[in-house]
Amino acid sequence: MMIIYGIPNCDTIRKARKWLIEHHIDYQFHDYRKDGIDKALVDEFVAQLGWEKLLNKRSLTYRQLTAEQKDNLNQDTAIQIMLEKPTIIKRPLLRTNNNELYLGFKAQEYEQITK
Repeated sequence: MMIIYGIPNCDTIRKARKWLIEHHIDYQFHDYRKDGIDKALVDEFVAQLGWEKLLNKRSLTYRQLTAEQKDNLNQDTAIQIMLEKPTIIKRPLLRTNNNELYLGFKAQEYEQITK
């Protein structure tokens, strides 16, 4: 079963979930706030996607980081921040049935992924 990771009040998450429902695709929703996130999961995301792609620099959470935190970003510090503040992870993050990970929502891409 596909898993979509994120937070429920995110507009892009809502669009992605609506698209999956309209296309009769079974999925599970993993809410970072309710279900949490652990280092193994973040490490897996980083290994497949890279921490630079995973870190949402347009998010409110990123903008609230200190200048020092932003200046000292590297894989280790980014992973630590993602564990402490999972809302900084770009969303949605979709895990397909064959464990491939995709960031963001574009209907055309989802069309290809779910074939």
